[in-house]
Amino acid sequence: MLVTEGRALKHVQVREYVRTLVTGAAPGSPAPSERELVHRFGVARMTVRQAMDALVVEGLLERIPGRGTFVARPRRAASRLTSYTEEMARRGLLAESQTLLARREQAGPGVARALNVTEGDAVIHWRRLRRADGQPMCVEDAYLNEVLIPGFLQSGMPTSLYDALESRGLRPTWAEDSINADIAGDEEAKLLEIEPGGPVLRHSRRGLAGDKVVEVSRTVYRADRYTMWLQVGSEG
Repeated sequence: MLVTEGRALKHVQVREYVRTLVTGAAPGSPAPSERELVHRFGVARMTVRQAMDALVVEGLLERIPGRGTFVARPRRAASRLTSYTEEMARRGLLAESQTLLARREQAGPGVARALNVTEGDAVIHWRRLRRADGQPMCVEDAYLNEVLIPGFLQSGMPTSLYDALESRGLRPTWAEDSINADIAGDEEAKLLEIEPGGPVLRHSRRGLAGDKVVEVSRTVYRADRYTMWLQVGSEG
């Protein structure tokens, strides 16, 4: 336990040291190298990487493959993140949700890394079958940091996760998303009412409110019913 606390303290020390160095620096300025920080603080490279990752997530730093880590350019303004309920309403569809699972779990390595918590920490796992106009649209697994939302399970599951987070001042303001095409597993196919091996879209999201990771979700959509819209633009 003492080792874990020491690592956490070192991670914070490295992060805040780098923050002090780069705050106010011109975009594109180089950040301290991992080797330099390992030598300065006498910590493992993993600890330094964790500190730098946190600043990348915040948007203070950015990594450029093959070149290194630099002070980030300001993020472009993006449209407001919408919940599933809001998105379906925008498409003229009536959203419905059925809770399949809602429980407290210990964070596995992938979820812990995405939520910026320690493996084994308490997280809330909320799995829902989501319909539109009565037809299955997707199956969503959301993972939430229990420390940020105490009493969430005891207050009854909300209609909209984003509305519930907003009431706590934690509605995601930006997100990191990934999308890929895949085929449905047997359980997914049964829930979505498609043939096993049928085409699906997998959408992963890491939702943040400021610099706090408040939601990690993995959603599988019916590819024959769902089209994903993305807002893009060019530098002015």
